Amino acid sequence: MSEKLTVGLLQRQCSKDPAANLASTVEAIREASKRGAQIVCLEELFRSQYFCREENADNFDLAESIPGSTTEALSKLARDLRIVIIGSIFERRAAGLYHNTAVVLDADGALLGLYRKMHIPDDPLYYEKFYFTPGDLGFPNFDTRYGRIGVLVCWDQWYPEGARLSSLRGANILFYPTAIGWHPSEKAEFGAAQLDAWRTIQRSHAIANGIFVAAVNRVGFEGPSDSGLEFWGSSFVADPFGQLIAESPTNKEEILIAECDLGRMEEVRRNWPFLRDRRTDAYAPLLERWLG
Repeated sequence: MSEKLTVGLLQRQCSKDPAANLASTVEAIREASKRGAQIVCLEELFRSQYFCREENADNFDLAESIPGSTTEALSKLARDLRIVIIGSIFERRAAGLYHNTAVVLDADGALLGLYRKMHIPDDPLYYEKFYFTPGDLGFPNFDTRYGRIGVLVCWDQWYPEGARLSSLRGANILFYPTAIGWHPSEKAEFGAAQLDAWRTIQRSHAIANGIFVAAVNRVGFEGPSDSGLEFWGSSFVADPFGQLIAESPTNKEEILIAECDLGRMEEVRRNWPFLRDRRTDAYAPLLERWLG
């Protein structure tokens, strides 16, 4: 494994046409590869607009099997370009059983495995519990050609437990495919603080675990003008001490490329040995929901 690897994050605006989204994403992946990306991560549910803004049973028609047409297309592309691709898919596991799933395709096109989103939100314009069954695969790592990685999805990024467990399994980079944005009625008053909290919590995962973190969000406005979502972009890569080494703007598409020097993990963990000083004998109460 090389001590340095280059990641590409595709911050994109999604249309209502799944075929068009896949075609444009394929071209963006090719461009990221030309710019040196060895691991390319797509935004959450990249083949459609963010349909969880409403509870509508017709949207289940967007789901697909794994393997399926999307994984086949991404697998061929990964093999042709000799890159790793992380894709976010609305998975139809069985009739009436659906997941928000990330797939990891290695540089030879092999499907290394799945991560099914563990934490499922239910908030205004984020009605994901209507669509998704919580994941049942835990927090696996994936040994790709270019490094060992962990993959979590969007709402997972607010929970330190998932980041910790993935890190303890030896990942070098945590990837977070994401779809998060502002409610129109909230942006003026709360928007800056919401974006700062989102960035801060993920930087904290990098610091607490001495690991690289890569978050890729979509961009653009989706839905009615008074009740849609303005996705805030701001995709970024943070180093093992939480320093941003690359960041995208809030309001436009970008292929974000960042080089990660894995030797930085050793440097940070030697000087800030949080993993060494953990009191594993004292953490059993974390398995309880509440201790009051």
